[in-house]
Amino acid sequence: MIRTTAGRPRATARTRPGSTSLSLLGGFELRCDGEPVSLPLTAQRLLAFLAVQEHPLQRLYVAGMLWTDATDARAAASLRSSLWRLHRPGHELVVSTATHLRLAPGVDGDLHRAFEFARRVLAGSAGVDGVVAPEAALSGELLPDWYDEWLLFERERFRQLGLHALEQLANRFLALGRPGRALGAALAAVRGEPLRESAHRTLIRVHLAEGNAGEALRQYELCARLLRDRLGLAPSPLLEELVSPLTR
Repeated sequence: MIRTTAGRPRATARTRPGSTSLSLLGGFELRCDGEPVSLPLTAQRLLAFLAVQEHPLQRLYVAGMLWTDATDARAAASLRSSLWRLHRPGHELVVSTATHLRLAPGVDGDLHRAFEFARRVLAGSAGVDGVVAPEAALSGELLPDWYDEWLLFERERFRQLGLHALEQLANRFLALGRPGRALGAALAAVRGEPLRESAHRTLIRVHLAEGNAGEALRQYELCARLLRDRLGLAPSPLLEELVSPLTR
């Protein structure tokens, strides 16, 4: 099932004729030539399902995943109907063959861009100077107001990749001597998962690099309390060693 929310205005750059953008982080939004496009929920689900995949999918598989309670014939009919509703003159959204479906390569998707940026960050090949707030691209939530079961794994996959990339990004900024930029990435990682000790360690290292021993100790105590109260765990030796010069 999907719970719909009111549309949110988004800042958009000037678009070229024939351009198509699909936003899935924070909520569903399709724009053609810079203008928002309203779609039925079934068509939204189909477009989003294809957008989170990285390769073409068999039509039977797509129909079975999106219409789980229907017969094969009914699911195939629903798929054909949704494909028809996605037809937009001058804007190809889905590449469809007799056997397979995939998102059209001309659709600019924010999820795809975020995945690619995260992978480049983790590979050490991403340039970060030209990105105003790279952490914003890594900390969004995939369709937070949808409840489809197929989203559970995809949501977790993006969340984990984003958290790893945010920590790497913070460490990279620290190595470049830019603790202010590192702080934003580290805070985004902690906000994304408050029980992730490695994110707290990264944030503590940022505070120590800035000479803020009090902030580092406060963050350590917060992390220790969260681990104890929520999980019944003690801080790891890695965390204890990080703050040991301050607690002796």
